[in-house]
Amino acid sequence: MDLKNLNLGGALEKAEELAKKIGADKDLLASFTKDPVKTLESKLGIDLPDEQINKLADAIKAKLNLDKAGDLLGGVGKLFGKN
Repeated sequence: MDLKNLNLGGALEKAEELAKKIGADKDLLASFTKDPVKTLESKLGIDLPDEQINKLADAIKAKLNLDKAGDLLGGVGKLFGKN
């Protein structure tokens, strides 16, 4: 997967797509958590310069954390009778 020619919007969209893929696979998530750059390069076949792949990994981590926060907030809302 070559992301070098993506614009900012395209890169963010790709980060969101990858975050969904990683979040849906617990083994992939464990690998990404342990070594995000290596996981992106080897398991997902992404070849980018270090600076760009680190930014992509950071964007995916942020998306995964937002998803977790949303799940937690949704659970808290249910405790108080809100959906």
